[in-house]
Amino acid sequence: MAEYLAERGRVGDHDIVVLTDVARGRRLRIARRGATLISFDVPSAQGTQDIADGYRDAAELDARPSSRFAIMAPFANRIADARYVFDGEPHDLQPGVEGASRAARHGFVRGVDFHVAELAADAQGARAVFTTQAIRPGVHPGYPFAIDLTVTYTLDAGGLTLETAMRNVGEQAAPCFFGWHPYFRLADATVDGWELQIPADSLVRTDEALIPIAGDGARVPLSEQPELDFREMRKIGPRHIDHAYADLRCDTDGRVRTRLRDPHSGLGIAVWQPHGVMLVFTADTVTRDVRRSVALEPMESWSNAFNRPDCADAIRLEPGAERRFACGVEIQSP
Repeated sequence: MAEYLAERGRVGDHDIVVLTDVARGRRLRIARRGATLISFDVPSAQGTQDIADGYRDAAELDARPSSRFAIMAPFANRIADARYVFDGEPHDLQPGVEGASRAARHGFVRGVDFHVAELAADAQGARAVFTTQAIRPGVHPGYPFAIDLTVTYTLDAGGLTLETAMRNVGEQAAPCFFGWHPYFRLADATVDGWELQIPADSLVRTDEALIPIAGDGARVPLSEQPELDFREMRKIGPRHIDHAYADLRCDTDGRVRTRLRDPHSGLGIAVWQPHGVMLVFTADTVTRDVRRSVALEPMESWSNAFNRPDCADAIRLEPGAERRFACGVEIQSP
């Protein structure tokens, strides 16, 4: 019997791919819509636990509530007032919209049906490669740039690896960066009893709209924010968390690992990334299952990075250039 499988499937009208690690009892289901992970089954004391609090059916894939497991490109999280300036040129992502309705969040590809460019399994793992050319001038108001996006999911002995590549196929430099918006559910209970560890030295201070404040004042040492300091593993408790953590510290292998654990079952995960920021959200304002999962969002750069001079180099992609960012999930079974 094959150790890994890569297959096609359906959820209602939506095409999906299914990656299976037969030997370890792990399975991923990923929809073409948004290249969105919709489930991640792992062994548990009860048999199988779906640790992904993703979209439950075709209707949710269409409506995309709470941006569950969203691929965020060409920007992650928020752009203040849906406006930015790049190379001295102002851009408006919502022309004609005024007031409280103005909002630019999580990029442009959540509703895109990606092309499955590769689906394969061998002795080392199972892999699905999704591509789209949906980011083009004239398609998205306020973004006159051309980006080819590739998203690769790999399931192997180490867990899940998600790798993205953004290539600037236009004739001018473009602002772009990647983020991922997964929600994890380790037990059928509220998150209060779960344990969290975030290897960061700073908290990102934001305004009421959750936009980081300007300048160096956005960085707050965690020693000054003890209620939100998770440098050591501790219970989440009643805390409402919707904060980005910066100045991340790598392990010796170059990976930053944010850990989440259910002490009752012993089931835990580590969400890894090489750099950037980690945004943590305890799902207090979602449309269903409030505080039943935790979003651990690895982001290549900051929210509102398009408007931050301290992020300008990190988000700039020259014509013909390509930038990659990888992150992933390691399973820490009891």
